[in-house]
Amino acid sequence: MKELGAGDPRQIGPYALLGRESTVSTGETFAGRSVDGRVVEVTVVQPEVAAVPEFRERFRADVAAGRAVSGEFILPIADADSDAPSPWLAIAIVPGLPLRRAVDRYGRLSEPALRRLAFGLAVALTRIHAAGLVHGDVGPDSVLLAADGPRIAALGIAGPAKAARSPMSDMFDLGATVLFAASGHGPAWEGQSEDVRTRIAELETVTSVLPPSLREVIGGCLYPDPSTRPTAGQLVDYLKRQGLPEPADSWLPPALTADIAEVTAAIATPSSAASGGISRRKLIFGLAGGAVLIGGVAAVLSSGDSSPTPSGRAGGFPPPEPSGSPSGVFPTPTASPSSSDGPAPSVLSGPDATKAWTIVGPNPPTCLEASDNAVMVVTDKATAFLDASTGKNALPSLNTKNTFGSSDLRSPTAYAAGVFYYLCEAPDAYNLVAAVDATTGKVKWATSMAQADPGDDSQFYNANIVAVSGNTVYVCGTVHSHSSLESDQTTGYIRAFDGATGKGLWSVKGTDINNVLVPPTGSYLLAASSTPVGKSGQVQMIDAGKQGARGWKTPIAKADFYFQTGWPLTCYAAGLFIFAGGAGDTLFAVDAVTGAEKWHQQFEAKNGDQLRIGVPFASLDGATVYVPVGSDLAAFASADGTVKWVATLTGSGELGVTNMFKASSRIGGKNAQCSADTVFATDTAKTLWAIDAATGKARWKYNDPGQPDVGFKWTVGGDHVFIASNLTLTAISIHGQ
Repeated sequence: MKELGAGDPRQIGPYALLGRESTVSTGETFAGRSVDGRVVEVTVVQPEVAAVPEFRERFRADVAAGRAVSGEFILPIADADSDAPSPWLAIAIVPGLPLRRAVDRYGRLSEPALRRLAFGLAVALTRIHAAGLVHGDVGPDSVLLAADGPRIAALGIAGPAKAARSPMSDMFDLGATVLFAASGHGPAWEGQSEDVRTRIAELETVTSVLPPSLREVIGGCLYPDPSTRPTAGQLVDYLKRQGLPEPADSWLPPALTADIAEVTAAIATPSSAASGGISRRKLIFGLAGGAVLIGGVAAVLSSGDSSPTPSGRAGGFPPPEPSGSPSGVFPTPTASPSSSDGPAPSVLSGPDATKAWTIVGPNPPTCLEASDNAVMVVTDKATAFLDASTGKNALPSLNTKNTFGSSDLRSPTAYAAGVFYYLCEAPDAYNLVAAVDATTGKVKWATSMAQADPGDDSQFYNANIVAVSGNTVYVCGTVHSHSSLESDQTTGYIRAFDGATGKGLWSVKGTDINNVLVPPTGSYLLAASSTPVGKSGQVQMIDAGKQGARGWKTPIAKADFYFQTGWPLTCYAAGLFIFAGGAGDTLFAVDAVTGAEKWHQQFEAKNGDQLRIGVPFASLDGATVYVPVGSDLAAFASADGTVKWVATLTGSGELGVTNMFKASSRIGGKNAQCSADTVFATDTAKTLWAIDAATGKARWKYNDPGQPDVGFKWTVGGDHVFIASNLTLTAISIHGQ
């Protein structure tokens, strides 16, 4: 840290500035101290940046988002003022050293330290991603090594390229950061233009510098195909399951630990009773003396870029509402047959569910699928089939597995007409789609899917979803190549297989195929396109009866809410395709065959915040469509869009902000499902709700205090709901008794 210059300010807000830290793209960073002795890092926005239209609004929203994300391994926001002549942000001080400087000065980290680094970053990213945010700036210069573990800010610096990044981009950065800590350099291909196949081949060499306990999972983070990387929550679970001992003493090199301890003590000891804090001279001396920097970055300061973030909101989430208040979001009819404001929202409240049975297994499930009589439990070791009524083994186990399993981006299992279908690996085959008779447990067929086009090794196919419609099984995923790594668009594909034999029928691919919806009946699919940054996207019909020929298409002017690859952000009900459009605040229902609009509903937020519809889903009979929007879940008649009921969550989610339905995040995944008469949905407080489909009233709720940080996996089958929480599998009757 340097002495303040002649032109530097001496006071920002309530903070007296002690010295200059650095210059960032959006302003200047200083060390500061409040009147009560708190030491912070203050970033002051440059006037030309603050003058950009809408900057202050984005800045205010980003600060609110950063404040909402807190917890272990995250640098908290202490204060901010978006209305000051030069807006500023203050981040709490944590004594420590940036990873790059630590490795340069003290050498590479030991295996226990590398594990602590990976675990801490994964825990922080789990919370950040759970809030619908992308960090975008995890690296050796932004990761701080503190006495009790690593630290990152709640958000990375929001530059023009951040809108194209996803949570899986953060996971690559995490892997590269751990690799740097182990070797002193990043991936071998960093900054080069090698194709995917070459990178895959080099992964084994690149990760050989890592200890065995991290080699596989960090290699997974560095995999070129983003959809195959582990999530932050999966990485946390992976490290916990290993059960390796923590370091007995400090996790950092002794010399660095001693330096951190010295400055920590200096900060904690007031230099005078009057100041109540460390003196400017001692702070500058301690920081400049060698070891320790003030932790924190200008986490939420945006440049002039106005591109939406991947979460679908320009500049991040809006300010959170007071904890415990409902979101106040419900539909306002527009040009739909409905002309009234609809029923008043009812607050969800119900008794705790009664468990039908609970068992503890040897391995945590990665996927769950259920029929009326059996539960298919897939782990990263094997596949088992349990009796739905008792939880006891019902059929022989199979030596197939799925390592990364289901997630917000993957749905690798399906059930239809007495058959389980799933994406899996076997000892002698990797990329399989298999069919298993749900009554006998016999494998009907298993097809190995080519991972490249014949004669073309430049492209690599990754499978994300398996779905069934009639007699056809569909596998949908992404295609990756050297050119795709440099593009802001994703190439997707659809492969069709005969449901009886597993024989391939047809396949299509293109950037107009990003998310694919496969209805349970009919020959028409719906695909949402990949969306170039700042441009329009589209949804279009895919005619399966004509081997994947493109049909009608509808443009989506602001399609940032379709950004994720994998799970479709659309639904099908009673011959209609239903999807979000406009600015993400309007629900459209169109004829599946012609694309002609049948009705639409526009939503608005009472508190004036920008609003985005979540993932719509339909009842089993197709008569009702359910739409999650923040804390509200609205039920509509599929035929004309009439509002049937609105159910509202109260209280706080796991991050202390307003509780919301997970399906409202627009990420995707099976966060909401239906039985014949009940709607099931999870919220951000990690509670599963069973809601009466006729009234919108809660039948029961379920929450497991011991569930992993990422929440539990669950599925509906017959008259039960099955919930996997770590090693525990629980069954609950649909009606809670």
